[in-house]
Amino acid sequence: MNEVCGWAWRRRTGAAADLHAWEPPEESIPTVDSMNVERAALALGSAQDDDVVDADSATRNGIEVVRRRSGGGAVLLVPDEHIWIDLWLPAGDCRWNDDVVVASAWVADVWIAAAREVGLENLRMHAGPQTGDDWAREVCFTGAGPGEVFSGDRKLVGLSQRRTRDWARFQCLVHRRWDSDATFGLMAAAAAEDAVPYRSTVASVGDLDLELAFLRALALS
Repeated sequence: MNEVCGWAWRRRTGAAADLHAWEPPEESIPTVDSMNVERAALALGSAQDDDVVDADSATRNGIEVVRRRSGGGAVLLVPDEHIWIDLWLPAGDCRWNDDVVVASAWVADVWIAAAREVGLENLRMHAGPQTGDDWAREVCFTGAGPGEVFSGDRKLVGLSQRRTRDWARFQCLVHRRWDSDATFGLMAAAAAEDAVPYRSTVASVGDLDLELAFLRALALS
């Protein structure tokens, strides 16, 4: 385990289900995990029903369907096509906040600083509770949740959290490339015409080194 100015840092590669498992660090110190999946998977939010997925489409395309323990909508994870960072914050840390709506504001501040460093503009944090319609409950990047970061009208950073009295886990994801057809094609209601406006809701970053910029900004937070 390495260290980033007060944060323990781990790089983890594996199956999506294993990476999503609730495994707090052994030591009660702030920890950052840089994650990458070995194979493609559709990760459902903790409260989603299995029937939101087109199971036949997932099987045809070799997509594993897994469930994470944090909330929100489905996210398609493809090897090397995303920046996935988890932040583990122990209770009692100066950044801890009992209000789940404002608890991730500091995380958004770090992402915004990092995004500015790599040249992204027109950045803002969604400061209120979860908003969106039925699609926002099905596909993560079609709505807005607390602490999520937008570049203009497009979501740059998807964020979900899970908390116990001992830990808060903030799961953050940025798309390097966003394949709307692949994502919506896995959803049971993908043929609905009302999905069309949501196919351009993501700000992808390509090969920008946003992960390194995030770690630098985190060290200064």
